[in-house]
Amino acid sequence: MIRVLLVDDQPLIRSGFRALLDLEDDIQVVAEAADGAECLALVRELLPDVALVDIQMPVMDGIEATRRIAADPNLADVHVVMLTNYGMDEYVFDALRAGAAGFLVKDILPEDFLHSVRVAARGDALLAPAVTRTLIDRYVSQPPPAFTSGGLEQLTDRERETVALAAGGLPNDEIARRLVISPATAKTHINRAMAKLHARDRAQLVVFAYESGLVTPRGA
Repeated sequence: MIRVLLVDDQPLIRSGFRALLDLEDDIQVVAEAADGAECLALVRELLPDVALVDIQMPVMDGIEATRRIAADPNLADVHVVMLTNYGMDEYVFDALRAGAAGFLVKDILPEDFLHSVRVAARGDALLAPAVTRTLIDRYVSQPPPAFTSGGLEQLTDRERETVALAAGGLPNDEIARRLVISPATAKTHINRAMAKLHARDRAQLVVFAYESGLVTPRGA
């Protein structure tokens, strides 16, 4: 059973998502929260598999709540997925840097929403959809420095290639096709890169890829 926490300051948004999730036999909504502080308290108490967290909320915003969740080793198994509107795209990279496993646009199709929850519960980042690639390309052209290029020295050439393709939003099967390897091997390269770079999840590999200069956003 996938245990989900819904966090949004708009009751109508929460009720809409809950109505979809409650129809699924393998998903359980364990609680709802209306702000980041309440989210943080409930995550610590309930340890959900997935926390769907709005970005802009009162008391504590979603990015700060995500940052605190990601910094707590006791919450390492909680996967935070940010909820955003098209008008708030500038927050996306900040959310990834804070430790979010990915993000969803609120007008997502129901079937895509349910699939995304299951993907997040498996520990995979939500970085494959075209909208994600577009947003990353647009908003990380001048990220504040966090990683240095020296981190690249820890990676093999094939691991660098794999991370670069993952940063472009490609799933493992497409990475495997591009590099003429098996999906399992692609996943192994991703996991080894995460371990070497101490990345919490696949999303942080994207942060590293841009901030280290491994990949450059289109138009940068």
